[in-house]
Amino acid sequence: MFRHTIPIGRILGIPIGLDYSWFLIFGLLTWSLATGYFPEEFKGWPAGQYWLVGAFTAVLMFACVVLHELGHSVVALHFRVPVRSITLFLFGGVAQIAAEPPSASAEFLIAIAGPIVSFLLAVGFAALQGVTAGIAPVFALAKYLAFINGMLALFNLIPGFPLDGGRIFRAVVWAFTKNFRRATLIAANTGRFVAFFFVASGVWQIFSGHLANGVWIIFIGWFLDSAASAQAQQQMVQGLLVGHKVSEAMSRDYASVAPEMTVQQVVDELVLGAGRRTLVIARDGEVDGLLTLHSIKQIPKTAWPGTSAAQAMIPLERLHTIPPDAEVWTALEKMDRDGVNQLPVVSGRKLVGLLTRDSIIGYLRALQEFAS
Repeated sequence: MFRHTIPIGRILGIPIGLDYSWFLIFGLLTWSLATGYFPEEFKGWPAGQYWLVGAFTAVLMFACVVLHELGHSVVALHFRVPVRSITLFLFGGVAQIAAEPPSASAEFLIAIAGPIVSFLLAVGFAALQGVTAGIAPVFALAKYLAFINGMLALFNLIPGFPLDGGRIFRAVVWAFTKNFRRATLIAANTGRFVAFFFVASGVWQIFSGHLANGVWIIFIGWFLDSAASAQAQQQMVQGLLVGHKVSEAMSRDYASVAPEMTVQQVVDELVLGAGRRTLVIARDGEVDGLLTLHSIKQIPKTAWPGTSAAQAMIPLERLHTIPPDAEVWTALEKMDRDGVNQLPVVSGRKLVGLLTRDSIIGYLRALQEFAS
């Protein structure tokens, strides 16, 4: 989901990262607090103090967002659902959960955990106001964070997928229908309706003279619609692929390279000469490893003539492979989880095919044609 993130640490073993877009929203929020909110609410501070409190408040607000996402993550881990990472970005934060929840009740608890954390933070900061009334900067910070955490919890409870409220709604529909995919499609379509409402509200704001607010609301609506549409599309793809095996979608048209062939020969004859991008190193029908453009690029060009394919390959023991009787959807999830674009289809040590994203797309098109 996020290709450009800066890692900042781990909490409970979960990587925490900053998407590049986070710096934009951090700067805008700091500027808004330092030049608008705090000067209007707390007059008479030195200019530097407004900026310092504004920046510190922005940092703490995003720390609260991390805690919100950790709420989801801790409950997900309790149900043995892996969490890949938590990323802060333009619209706040997202916990990338690597698998679907095992049940409707688990989905409900995972989804509601985040808003509960935000409500608790709002209560905590509201209580802090009572003991910091005489310390203006701390009181101002606590007042804003109490308000923003309360708003964050309420906003996320809007029943528009993929917001937490949309996931809660999906859990309820799932519990009644006993069908996860159907529940997801209903929740995603409801989420698109909510997104259109945001867009319409933003247009109304613009015509009412509130240009900045209107554009921001439209932007949020566009983001929600994109996310809901992507989820609906994913469920449609999963619905097409369910029950179909890797052996049906894999390609048997792959290049097999002898282990003693040099990298220079591979590049000249197969990569440049035949347009191959992934090459299987095999001996007597048994796969030894995989040679990719990425692994070739790791070797200096001057060493290509003296380096064999066997020396440059990724050995079978280190390869992500898939058996031919696995489901295509399972293989696609594995590709996404492992960050690879192809999977050798192996039975024992025998290579029977190569499953690539391109071969899956081609298979999907064929399924769609027959379905229509």
